[in-house]
Amino acid sequence: MRNKTGLLIAGAFVLVVLVLGLSVAGSYNGLVRLDQATEAQWAQVENTYQRRADLVPNLVETVKGASNFEKETLTAVTEARAKVGQVTSGAVQNVVNDPAAFERFQQAQDQLSSALSRLMVVVERYPDLKATQNFRDLQSQLEGTENRIAVERMRFNEAAQAFNTKRNSFPTVLVAGLFGERFQSKAYFKSQPGAEKAPAVKF
Repeated sequence: MRNKTGLLIAGAFVLVVLVLGLSVAGSYNGLVRLDQATEAQWAQVENTYQRRADLVPNLVETVKGASNFEKETLTAVTEARAKVGQVTSGAVQNVVNDPAAFERFQQAQDQLSSALSRLMVVVERYPDLKATQNFRDLQSQLEGTENRIAVERMRFNEAAQAFNTKRNSFPTVLVAGLFGERFQSKAYFKSQPGAEKAPAVKF
């Protein structure tokens, strides 16, 4: 009788350990899957921002050709693009898991958006420049890229929300806590101040 009771207790203990182990493994694997989905979507965000950064030098060179074009506006665009390059190269490796780096990245990108927006407003005063095919092509590419950036940012926020919801749900939050910084909550892209009034680049 005693042996039977001992076996039952041992069996129950093994069952509990097995259930807990499967639960931890399931939670861990779920976090890994959602973390990878967030990283993959972040790569798409980077790609679209890089596309925009690559367009800027051609845009600046084209605009420079217009006589008496405002140098201050061109300087602002060039400096904003340079800052984007510095932040991207310095923060990109862990930007998704580092809220401070994420904020620096977004601020640099928002500054470039503002500088490009000002550039397009100034261009309105130069009908000859607006009429050139090269400028129209760049304008069209930039507009398409800005739209793509908005889409990829939205998709990143959705991936980050899915991860954060899973990560902060019980009992997954306990599993995430066991792995320290491995499963940090993800930051979200926020609207640029004044974004409710008009898109960053309006043609």
